[in-house]
Amino acid sequence: METTKIAKVESVDMKLEVVVLGVSDVDRAKAFYENLGWRLDADFAAGDFRAVQMTPPNSGASIIFGKGIRSAKPGLADSLILAVDDIDAAHDDLVARGVDVSEVFHYAGGPFNNAVENPRVDGRDPQGRSYFSFASFEDPDGNGWLLQEIKSRLPGREWKSTRAIAVDVATLAELLRETSEHHDRYEKTHAEHRWWDWYAPYLSARQNGSSPEEAAAAADRYMEAVLHVLPR
Repeated sequence: METTKIAKVESVDMKLEVVVLGVSDVDRAKAFYENLGWRLDADFAAGDFRAVQMTPPNSGASIIFGKGIRSAKPGLADSLILAVDDIDAAHDDLVARGVDVSEVFHYAGGPFNNAVENPRVDGRDPQGRSYFSFASFEDPDGNGWLLQEIKSRLPGREWKSTRAIAVDVATLAELLRETSEHHDRYEKTHAEHRWWDWYAPYLSARQNGSSPEEAAAAADRYMEAVLHVLPR
């Protein structure tokens, strides 16, 4: 019986960008989130339409609320998660901003388990584990937020990028200067070659976390093994 092989398809990047919240008073909601220190990305109005976009500090995802936007009714969003490195510091920051935030707690049955009686237990997770300590607060419309302490992520919980990391012009210039300096020593001791052939493996190694010495060694190996460029 003939079987059909299904070709593996690479996943397309899909990054959670925006969560739409329902609010009853746009200006009140905007003032609340600005008080949290969130970045105002946009406040656009046209006729009966208005959209406000705001982003928590260092978050890749934002929230949008306004008028004329399809969203849940005000207050229906619940347990929206804000990951923090230090739950106590995040809690104290909200208190200092005048936000009515709960004391730090953990779940009796494990994170998000509200199926048990009295699910929230006062105090941090006794074992100090990432993902297990929380605090909660609401915006003026009753949309609920949870602070979740994540000091280190579990294996497999982070995406590994296969794309080159963009660098600013000044950093790139410094990296090229460094590459030129290391290549100069190589050029004085090896046979004639094209400089870019050495630059490429050196830059690749540096961008992948190698030290300058490790990158130079990697470039040397590439030139010898692949291009057969040997010492004079």
